[in-house]
Amino acid sequence: MGITVEGLGYYTPQKVLTNFDLEKMVDTSDEWIITRTGIRERRLAEESLVEMAYRASLKALEDASLKPEDIDLIILATLTPDLSFPASACLLQAKLGAESAFAFDISAACSGFLYGLEVAGGMLSSGRVKRVLLVGAERLSQIVDWTDRSTCVLFGDGAGAVLLSGEGEGELLASLMRSDGNYWEILYAERCGHIKMKGKELFKLAVRSMAEVCEEVLQRAGVSVEEVDLVVPHQANIRIVEALAERLGIPMEKIYSNIYRYGNTSAASIPIALCEAKQEGRLKRGDLLLLTAMGGGLTWGASLLRF
Repeated sequence: MGITVEGLGYYTPQKVLTNFDLEKMVDTSDEWIITRTGIRERRLAEESLVEMAYRASLKALEDASLKPEDIDLIILATLTPDLSFPASACLLQAKLGAESAFAFDISAACSGFLYGLEVAGGMLSSGRVKRVLLVGAERLSQIVDWTDRSTCVLFGDGAGAVLLSGEGEGELLASLMRSDGNYWEILYAERCGHIKMKGKELFKLAVRSMAEVCEEVLQRAGVSVEEVDLVVPHQANIRIVEALAERLGIPMEKIYSNIYRYGNTSAASIPIALCEAKQEGRLKRGDLLLLTAMGGGLTWGASLLRF
């Protein structure tokens, strides 16, 4: 289906929490965290989730040379909304002044951006809308237990935004979304509670599940793995990324990762990575782009785009 990325933007908070800062908070070390996760620092938000989403969205609009009134639909993927309701997307719509758009949230944890991309693609291909603002934003620092060394080292805050159009030369060649609620206890947070995770079980499931959907998406599109120009996976753990690359037979040079700067920002990680990949010249028009993620639910998926 035709789907073109017209603009990209991201926002990460100014406050930085390094591994050395964490050494003073819990029984851990910079070496231990880097070796097992690849993370060196993460950002902590003092601003609201909607404010981060707003700043990322403004940058995406500027990148696309568009105005808020050009947006027909706003989808905001998050598991850390400012309010139980209304949807954070509605608050973002009001803040942007996007009066012509309708808005809603998606809760699919770390896969939220890809789930949103699937919905946006369907809406654009149907002709129901012409432009979609898709945002991934998280304030995971609000639900992290800062005394739990197994989880507090992993997560950070941030927002990424993508403006999508049904016109242009871009294309969503194939996509596949999956979920299995039988595994919910592997990664979850109770209402008003902290993140709970079974890391070893999640690692194995993440590598296997993301590899399988990537392989099936490539098969559906009739594309070989060698033809892919860039892979942007969810930034959860560098060891997961390396294991995924090995299983798919893709060199690490073709995989974009910025986890060392931000940690796991859940639904925000892929759009933030897309923005930085483009800024660094690693993503250009016409490239074949493979996206994949896995998160609590469990949810997972993959999408193949002609950028």
